[in-house]
Parts: sequence; structure tokens; C-alpha cells
Amino acid sequence: MEKQDQSLPARRPSWDEYFLDIAQLVAKRSTCLRRQVGAVIVKDKRILTTGYNGAPSGLEHCEKTGCMREQMNIPSGERHELCRALHAEMNAILQAAQYGISLQGSMVYCTNQPCIICAKMIINAGINRIVILESYPDELAKAMLKEAKIEIVVAAKR
Repeated sequence: MEKQDQSLPARRPSWDEYFLDIAQLVAKRSTCLRRQVGAVIVKDKRILTTGYNGAPSGLEHCEKTGCMREQMNIPSGERHELCRALHAEMNAILQAAQYGISLQGSMVYCTNQPCIICAKMIINAGINRIVILESYPDELAKAMLKEAKIEIVVAAKR
């Protein structure tokens, strides 16, 4: 009998754990100074797109320009339009649009709960399930997602 390699994990991760781990890895590409967020859009256990928060393609990142929201003392969960960055969910949805990928019936794994702008995009993109690691102070987003009957799962801390 072959001896098991002790460096392997004790158990295989669930699908939610697996895709959330990938979302955390994607978040490491973020250039946001306030919060590093990653998103992975999945359908039938297959990754369709990924996204992280940062400035639009070809523009200076906040690492170089500074954080407008910090400079203006804007609290989390408010005035999302006052930011250079696109959110992780936005970038993942836009990547699907750029490559002609339908998101109807998919789910998004995200390191944080979507804001109201991302929530509206998720609703209209046809995403029907959201799995998050952490909450975010945006009650309107929660209410609209609930009204749209989009399941939100907060992953258990590991």
C-alpha cells in the first residue's frame, strides 16, 4: 500500500470553497488601496470570467494617483461613483460582454458582498446566486438582490 503524501490537504474543498479560494487569489491583482476584491463567475462548475477592482484598462491606478475616496473621506458603502476603479464584479461582467459569454443562470463568487451598482448589474446579467466571504455596508443592495430572488450565501469562516 502506497503511503499518502502528508502535504496534501486533509479533505477536498467543496465547490463553494474552491471558487472562493480562486476569488481570493484573483483579488491579489487588485490595485485598490482600500479593499482588494476578487470575483469569479461560474456556471456548471466551470469558470466563465474573473475580475478584480482597479482603474479602467490603460489608466493610472490608485497606487499611483492616490485614493480619491480616502482624500474625500467617503465611507464604505456610499458614493460609489466617486472612485477611479471598477469593482471586481463589474470587471467580471464586462469581460463576459467583451468575449460574448452569456451569464444567464450563472453564479458569482466574491470576496465581498456586491454594492448597489454591482447588484443591479448582477440582476440584469442573469446571475442567480452569490457566494461571499464578507459583508459590505450596503443595505439597498441586499434589499434589491432579495427582491430579485437572488440567493446570497455568506461562506462560513474557515
